[in-house]
Amino acid sequence: MKVTTTKIDGLLILEPRIFPDDRGYFYESFNKQKYADAGIDYDFVQDNQSFSQKGTLRGLHGQADPFAQGKLVRVLQGRVLDVAVDIRKNSPTYGEHVSVELSGDNHVQFWVPPGFLHGFVTLEDNTIFTYKVTNYYDKASEIGVIWNDPTLAIGWGVDVKDVLLSPKDELLPSFKDFVSPF
Repeated sequence: MKVTTTKIDGLLILEPRIFPDDRGYFYESFNKQKYADAGIDYDFVQDNQSFSQKGTLRGLHGQADPFAQGKLVRVLQGRVLDVAVDIRKNSPTYGEHVSVELSGDNHVQFWVPPGFLHGFVTLEDNTIFTYKVTNYYDKASEIGVIWNDPTLAIGWGVDVKDVLLSPKDELLPSFKDFVSPF
């Protein structure tokens, strides 16, 4: 597995070793020891999956302590632009983000530790997105910021008029009004 650090401490891009042959391919999508060796030494407690059409945007979400979550994300089918925003108040990269394209073809994974908001937009129809989390979902601990906040200036790579949002995501606060719990 190839591990690449990003401009923001803690965010990692992981590329598994793929073993292709005439039948298709094989790879380890998770190996606790290898991930611990890469610095991701967490117990994952839940796997989540979503199915979305092109232009669906989910995020930017997180959870506050004591339910803060780390997320190991990947795409099984289709393609997304995945985004993590640093919300650690004492971090030199507070308010900055990293974007990574994940697809069923590239098999890339993205590690988003606690202390970040996370979101993604689907770039193809019939996209299946999956992620492992380090803590259980808790509605009272939900936090978030509106996806198109001008302060964050995230280039989502889609036409704004084509974005499909949940009613909940349409009501998230701006970054300037967001109070980070980290």
